[in-house]
Amino acid sequence: MSESPPSSVEKSVEKHWLARLRADYRREGARCVVRHDHEGPLRLLKSLYPEGDAICHSVLVHPPSGLVGGDTLDIGITLDECAHALITTPGATRFYRSPTGALAAQRLHARLGEGARLEWLPLEAIAYPGCEALNEVRFELAPGAELLAWDITALGLPGADQPYATGRFQQHLEIPGVWLERGLLDATDALLMDGDLGLAGHRCLGTLVFASGAAILRERREQALDAVRALIEADPLRATAGATAAQDGVLVVRALGPVVEPVSLLLRRCWAAWRRVLWGLDGTTPRLWAL
Repeated sequence: MSESPPSSVEKSVEKHWLARLRADYRREGARCVVRHDHEGPLRLLKSLYPEGDAICHSVLVHPPSGLVGGDTLDIGITLDECAHALITTPGATRFYRSPTGALAAQRLHARLGEGARLEWLPLEAIAYPGCEALNEVRFELAPGAELLAWDITALGLPGADQPYATGRFQQHLEIPGVWLERGLLDATDALLMDGDLGLAGHRCLGTLVFASGAAILRERREQALDAVRALIEADPLRATAGATAAQDGVLVVRALGPVVEPVSLLLRRCWAAWRRVLWGLDGTTPRLWAL
């Protein structure tokens, strides 16, 4: 988070990016495979299978690495019955300053078929000072489908002495008909940014969600919450983190921190714990995260 935007960020309004990606995951025998197409600078790298054929790991790449006002990333993902995909990114998504006040948007719409599992684990979104940004995700879950997803947002560049003093970052997290969160992180809203009932001076916020297309059995739900609460209690962020059941089909971990690293580390540990408790899988860390 210490670098400044590259000079290419200063694009004229005539050169906005409009990028689309469609990815479809399905089971072919014992193997989960993906077929995809793209328009503009947004694509998937080759499929990886570090856990065997049943789980397809994909790396989502946006070569320009950032968005300015007027840019749009439009991502559509479908998982057929019993497919399992883990999707991550090689770096942060950067929402740069919008000199014209135009909105930069990243939108994800994912549909999960019966028995499908999706792990949506992008690295953090960075809101640069002066950005006008929207980060919107929607997940539709069929009965028996399950989701592990997180959202990590960093405000400003404290390492480069560029505080989030101006700008607006809109968040939209939704499971239609089940769970909806909308927020506007306006840098000029002092009560939100620094108040005790707001961010209390923290500049990174993270949310980890486990969701099911049906109610989660009480014993399973309590085991999952106990596992992450134990991790939170032992973490340096224990005073600004917590876990709850938003409803019978949605579990949520939240964390606030001064910078990305401690928030990201805690959510990774909680993700690994939920993987073990809820799915009986190892918390296999994607190799990309170690680069």
